[in-house]
Amino acid sequence: MIVRPRVVFRLLGIYRVLVRHDLEEIALATHMLGPVRYLGLLSPSTWSWLKHEPKPLGQRIRQALEDLGPIFVKFGQALSTRPDILPREIATELAKLQDRVPPFPGSESMRIVEEAYGRSATEVFADFDQQPLASASIAQVHAATLHDGSEVVVKVLRPEVHTTIERDLEVLHVIARLAQTYWGPSRRFRPTEVVEEYDKTITDELDLLREAANAAQLRRNFADGRTLYVPEVHWDYCRKNVMVMERISGIPVSDIEQLRANNVDFSVLAERGVEIFFTQVFVHNFFHADMHPGNIFVNASNPADPRYISVDFGIVGTLTPRDQHYLAGNLLAFFKRDYHRVASLHIESGWVPESTRVDEFESAIRTVSEPIFNKPLSEISFGHFLVRLFQVARRFDMPVQPQLVLLQKTLLNIEGLGRQLYPELDLWKTAKPFLENWMTDQASGREIFGRLRETWPELGESLQQVPHWAVTTLQQAAEGRLRVQIETPGLDEIRSEIKESSRQRNLHIAGGSLIGSGALLLGLAVGPPWLGWLILAAGPATWAYALLTRVTKPGG
Repeated sequence: MIVRPRVVFRLLGIYRVLVRHDLEEIALATHMLGPVRYLGLLSPSTWSWLKHEPKPLGQRIRQALEDLGPIFVKFGQALSTRPDILPREIATELAKLQDRVPPFPGSESMRIVEEAYGRSATEVFADFDQQPLASASIAQVHAATLHDGSEVVVKVLRPEVHTTIERDLEVLHVIARLAQTYWGPSRRFRPTEVVEEYDKTITDELDLLREAANAAQLRRNFADGRTLYVPEVHWDYCRKNVMVMERISGIPVSDIEQLRANNVDFSVLAERGVEIFFTQVFVHNFFHADMHPGNIFVNASNPADPRYISVDFGIVGTLTPRDQHYLAGNLLAFFKRDYHRVASLHIESGWVPESTRVDEFESAIRTVSEPIFNKPLSEISFGHFLVRLFQVARRFDMPVQPQLVLLQKTLLNIEGLGRQLYPELDLWKTAKPFLENWMTDQASGREIFGRLRETWPELGESLQQVPHWAVTTLQQAAEGRLRVQIETPGLDEIRSEIKESSRQRNLHIAGGSLIGSGALLLGLAVGPPWLGWLILAAGPATWAYALLTRVTKPGG
């Protein structure tokens, strides 16, 4: 593994932070710094003066990530959504991570904006507030006014953010590979897969044109604005590192006191959150995957009919129709306690290997599911059910599936938010009719006809070719030119082994024949003696060649 100098220096800095939080055993166990660890610099006693009083492991990890900077904070946030691979106490502590990043100077934002547009900020905006409204690890947001009077927010990527993130992603990949290689306990967490998944997510967030496109799609999906309002994107002002959107006003969803002061109906608000989630996942198949409280506001102008307002669209998720179907079926089967159906659906969907025994998988699912049903339905967590389900599936070699991870994260966020607003929320009461209606619609004649109509152009074109294919096949059969090729797994390997055995046998026969011929020439004194000895020596040489090729052949 080739590690660049900048990564080595960063690793040394990371080690210093880990020691300060009494976590150096992680670096040592993962061989994080390779040969450097033997220089004596990495002895725990060397850095003992940096340590604080011992704290719970989860808290120490959280504080270390905060000290390591933005990319590690966001990585910790991503990990907090993976209680299927992390101990619960660590995942819970990581959920406390906040994107508290000092803002960069407003003058720097002005410079980035002017560079993006190729003209001065005063030409683009009638007013641009250099004091940021909010600052995060990747970008910060400024209030501005367009020349037509529209009030907007301008999102600007942090300077040098690409370089910083590229370096720290490289560091994370190195640490993950070392952990997977040298630290046995880490293997069940699949660190390389987790980092690869995170790499894709964070890289997508660096393209603000992609985020603007996500926002525009969500706005179209909720065009009526009845339950969710998405701000309008001002496309003429969007670039890869600058995005301009309509400025919205609302009450932060986490400000319970302010919502209560406005007499908001919390039961309606909580149920609408669930409705929005299931609509995004099963109707639109395009869901906002970063719906934490900091990204959600409430329009309380009509307290009896509150509406959500959403911002920050850097992370979205989609499911294949197959995943949609199997997910809905899993949830319905779970609440019917049909564990055999849940197990079968996992295998049919390809989420676990085909070789998985249904009865064993069913038993494992029953073991983790039954305790849940000891609680009232209003206390049963869909999100934690999915976490438990995926934990079981991982034991049966279910690979990391980013679309399901994003879904799980979003459901945990929505469910937690709903219960915070309205503790009596019965998620199943809202979800069950939705899922049942969706499953019924999928099997309805209207839905089937609709799917057929969508695929008809391709299907019609293929059907036009059927007569030609049939005539060609019959012609080939009549002329004896029809050949049917059957592919059997492992057949090529068997053929290769037979061919190799035949070649070896021929070499052994040739070697024996040469020895016999040489001995015959010498015995009968036919021809010069040197010729007999040469042929006689060629026999063992042929056998040696046969033996050598067999030994050096892969698997030989």
